[in-house]
Amino acid sequence: MALEVWQQALKESLTSVAQLADLFDFDAQPLAAVEDKYPLRITPYYLNLIEKVGDPIWKQCVPDLRELAADGLADPLGEDSLSPVPAVIHRYPDRAIFLVSGSCAGYCRFCTRKRKVGCPGMVMSFRDLRDGIDYIAATPGIRDVILSGGDPLVLPDAVLEDLLARVHQIPHVEIIRIGTRVPVTLPERISEHFCTMLKKFHPLYLNTHFNHPRELTESAAQACLRLADAGIVLGNQTVLLRGVNDQPQIISALFRGLLKMRVRPYYLHHMDLAQGTAHFRTSVETGLKIMASLRGHVSGLALPYYVIDLPGGRGKVPLLPQDVMKIGDSLAIRTASGDIVEYPDLPSE
Repeated sequence: MALEVWQQALKESLTSVAQLADLFDFDAQPLAAVEDKYPLRITPYYLNLIEKVGDPIWKQCVPDLRELAADGLADPLGEDSLSPVPAVIHRYPDRAIFLVSGSCAGYCRFCTRKRKVGCPGMVMSFRDLRDGIDYIAATPGIRDVILSGGDPLVLPDAVLEDLLARVHQIPHVEIIRIGTRVPVTLPERISEHFCTMLKKFHPLYLNTHFNHPRELTESAAQACLRLADAGIVLGNQTVLLRGVNDQPQIISALFRGLLKMRVRPYYLHHMDLAQGTAHFRTSVETGLKIMASLRGHVSGLALPYYVIDLPGGRGKVPLLPQDVMKIGDSLAIRTASGDIVEYPDLPSE
């Protein structure tokens, strides 16, 4: 059976630093240890967005020796302790994350699940998926299911359609969301046929993950427009990344460009405390200054929540002046339940 265009592109993805070194003429040998620990995959499409070594696209997808640093947390959001079955993370009473895939079209170097994604330990078996659906069906408080992974959209159409159908028919599930970076890294995946399939499962929301204006290509725009024309509500979750997008003018251009593509900026995420990602972290003050710079200069539609996802599964907290009780080497943050949580920060920049 012939592969679809997107499947062929995925098959042709770059998966080793040696291949990358042939294209960009650098010494790949020091990065072998990083590649051994954390997988590498860059689609042909996303590879073509790299203009030079160390640019904002390169930093997001190419291994870095700093990933071997021991600081940070292997499971920064305490997800393993919140998994009643392997394929479900149930942190909030009314919603659950359904991990339907263990791989992605491209492996982000800042991923909060980098300890697992793309590794053998995150392969979801048929039984894992069945147990996940059974858990959701047996838990009437769950009204909102987020398909995540890995990336759900690297699954074949037939598999994804079956999973969506099974979740959609659970009476107490009111909405389904999909978290995916495919519009950014593999936009050819978003075909008219695929969008027609998704239309069966409204209300359906899709949150994607553009981090830099250079990712807002014509191909990415067409992928998003096809999804929007299919009635799918699109949001974007940007991660604030040192050396990639931690400047007001970059974030402003990104958010304005997203609105033109019918994608609503939803979250600006402060970097999680994931092991191997500390070099991407900024201070919280940097993020607050960027958010302040947007007010009055971009449409209110382009103003997302700036959030921290607290360690240990304490949940997302919007960084608003009334909820940041102390700023210094650590923050004191008030959670939605009123608890005060200490969070390590970096010096002001």
